[in-house]
Amino acid sequence: MSNIHDVRRREIKYRVAFDNASRAKQYIGKVLQGDPHNGSDGYLVRSLYFDTLWNRDLEEKKDGLESRRKIRLRVYSPEATTAKLELKEKQGLWQHKRSITIPRDMALHLTTGDYTSLARMQLPLAQQLYRFMSEQMYRPKCIVQYRRYAFIVPANDIRITFDSKLMATEGYLDLYRDDAFLYPVGWPDDVTLEVKYNHFLFSYIKDLLDDIDKVPVSYSKYVMSRFMTHSLE
Repeated sequence: MSNIHDVRRREIKYRVAFDNASRAKQYIGKVLQGDPHNGSDGYLVRSLYFDTLWNRDLEEKKDGLESRRKIRLRVYSPEATTAKLELKEKQGLWQHKRSITIPRDMALHLTTGDYTSLARMQLPLAQQLYRFMSEQMYRPKCIVQYRRYAFIVPANDIRITFDSKLMATEGYLDLYRDDAFLYPVGWPDDVTLEVKYNHFLFSYIKDLLDDIDKVPVSYSKYVMSRFMTHSLE
């Protein structure tokens, strides 16, 4: 099992009040197609982030470097039989995300800091991540969880997402643990609106977004989630 996904696109983030986000989802839903995985409250996203012993990726994001990366394992349910291992690289305004789908038992090995299973995969991305994570001493650092409600436009790979109920833990790093202790992060009535697209954004979607009362932000869910135990000064 090694489905490969490779996407390059721009991502723009906004902070939106919960009530404004609820209204926005209603009228956007009259124009754009909802993600098929949406339930009444969207769907679960849970990610385990890796970082170096000295938290290089965290520090580079805080410093606002133009070129930086994130490495994470992502699942959409504690009962999931697979996980996505993702390398997300940012260069200026654009993101390059590559991912491979791996089985649950392999994901569990990675959550312990054992990356040898990647070396056995005959995939360039797996080999690259094995060498990089081993040489740079990457370790599991933090689990980040939230609810996502998404809209999709296949042309230009456009996605409009509303993320809420952000929670995290740095103490229980079992990605599949159903009863993991997670603490709330950020402001409870805030929603993160993310606009993702390749090439350009259609004018009718810009018009939809212009009607939302929102504030541009550059924060990272990973950085916010590590606020409890890692100084952001």
